[in-house]
Amino acid sequence: MSGYKIGILAKRAGANAPTIRYYEQIGLLRRPDRQDGNQRRYSDEDVGRLTFIRRCRAFGFSIDQVRRLAALVEDRSRSCVEARDIAQAHLAEVRAKLRELRALEKSFAGFVADCDAKCAGALGPQCAVLDELSVNGSTGKR
Repeated sequence: MSGYKIGILAKRAGANAPTIRYYEQIGLLRRPDRQDGNQRRYSDEDVGRLTFIRRCRAFGFSIDQVRRLAALVEDRSRSCVEARDIAQAHLAEVRAKLRELRALEKSFAGFVADCDAKCAGALGPQCAVLDELSVNGSTGKR
């Protein structure tokens, strides 16, 4: 029987064997043919599919989004607009996360600046960062 063993598939697609097994389990990758000894055997098509999945995940697409994008690849009659819509929705999610991260960065910069200005080298109980982290929400209560 021809085809690739799971280790070769992993190397060719830049993945690892547990990830491949997981993608098979959740239906993102087809269950492969088996040879004597029950070893999985994969095709060039599987390499392409796994590479596609891995690249989608590297871009941060969720498993559901990857599943929807993969369905578009398989059905050549569907519009490219569907893929664009999925990508556009993901871009909106990424931008929202960036806004959250920028706000978090600003807060941390304030913590560090307070520490530098007020307590650099002081004992733990006098640390501005620890003090600020002890404040309950926006009420300023401990």
